[in-house]
Amino acid sequence: MASRRIVKKNINGLIGDVIEEYYNSLLNNEVNSEEKVEALVDECVDLADELIAKVNSAKKLKTRAEVKKLFAEVKDKLGDNVIGYIEKLDAL
Repeated sequence: MASRRIVKKNINGLIGDVIEEYYNSLLNNEVNSEEKVEALVDECVDLADELIAKVNSAKKLKTRAEVKKLFAEVKDKLGDNVIGYIEKLDAL
């Protein structure tokens, strides 16, 4: 089982990579709508905040199985959303 610190670093790293891709595509004129990119970046930041809050709530859980289940849920949600954000970028 990973520590909360490592899970939070992974969340910030993946979301940071997605945000970096958004801004790179905006700077390279691949995307014309700056407002859409800003909305997607805000969405990414909100997801990161939500997932980190969820990881922080692991302190309140009593058993190791509950913590592992919570971390698995966070991992799945992060993976699904990162893929979705990349697909949204490709659609722009």
